[in-house]
Amino acid sequence: MQSSEQNQLSNKPGGSVVCFGVLSYLQLMVVDQMPVHNGGTPIQQLTDSYGDDAAIVAGMLHQMGQKTTLVASALGDDELGRKVAATINQLGVPVDMRIDPTVSTVAELSIADPSGARTYFYQRTPELLTTLDTADLTPLEDATFLYVDWYDGDHILRPMQAASRLGLPVFMNLESQHANPEVLAKLAPYTTVCQVSADQPEAGDDLESIADSLLSVGITTVLITGGSRGCLAAAANQKVQVSAPLIDVVDGNGAGSCFSASYIYANLRGWSLEQCARFATAQASLKCGVAGYDVPNVTEGQRLATSLQVDVHKQG
Repeated sequence: MQSSEQNQLSNKPGGSVVCFGVLSYLQLMVVDQMPVHNGGTPIQQLTDSYGDDAAIVAGMLHQMGQKTTLVASALGDDELGRKVAATINQLGVPVDMRIDPTVSTVAELSIADPSGARTYFYQRTPELLTTLDTADLTPLEDATFLYVDWYDGDHILRPMQAASRLGLPVFMNLESQHANPEVLAKLAPYTTVCQVSADQPEAGDDLESIADSLLSVGITTVLITGGSRGCLAAAANQKVQVSAPLIDVVDGNGAGSCFSASYIYANLRGWSLEQCARFATAQASLKCGVAGYDVPNVTEGQRLATSLQVDVHKQG
């Protein structure tokens, strides 16, 4: 497995980041407050959009000027599939859009409120997930990074193994599965960078302990997003804790994806772990100030990044 320093030296910003995962329909709803049970609340904004995280990361990287390719599941020959196809075509991200009349496009309803919380309802089917197994992996041959999501299950093993054979770094969105031995046993051997979500302080998650446990199974770089606690970025030789800035939150949807995309963007430009962590935290925080998946200007993110409070602990 390559070290983070080797990854930064071997990767070139001009190379394509391949994002592999399910392509779904998303309806984004923004409200001022969540209703009480069996009650209602006014809708401030309602938007047809797309998911899942791989597609969102691809779109955000493209906005930042990074060459990106989306290798996705098929869409159904249905109304939701046509909506997703129209949205993705407008993004300008290269994607092999496959229409499969034997499956139905999967859907998600995501509700955002000013607390930064994201309440969502989703539908995923085994039939749709299986279409990932026939997705064309040719783009990996000219790639510089692979992004995958743990929740796509065994279907991500094929591209992860292919990336490993090609010597490509793999970024895995691990979410809350940091203590899941079955998931780690399957995916850790092919993972270079993983991102963990620990944004519920009441859960009592110790960020350093999580990082140490993941580093111990061979993952080179661990990124832990802690919501209001900021983030912890850890490698074998150092840990970087970045405090979150104060932001007037409009929509927390896509904040984690923005962190992932921003880290990859920074890493491909050879930035240090501290610089990557600062930039990813800044970009993800600024993204929460707008509805939808528009990402902040890179210059704006860099400006905020320099002002963030950071603690760096060298090791070894």
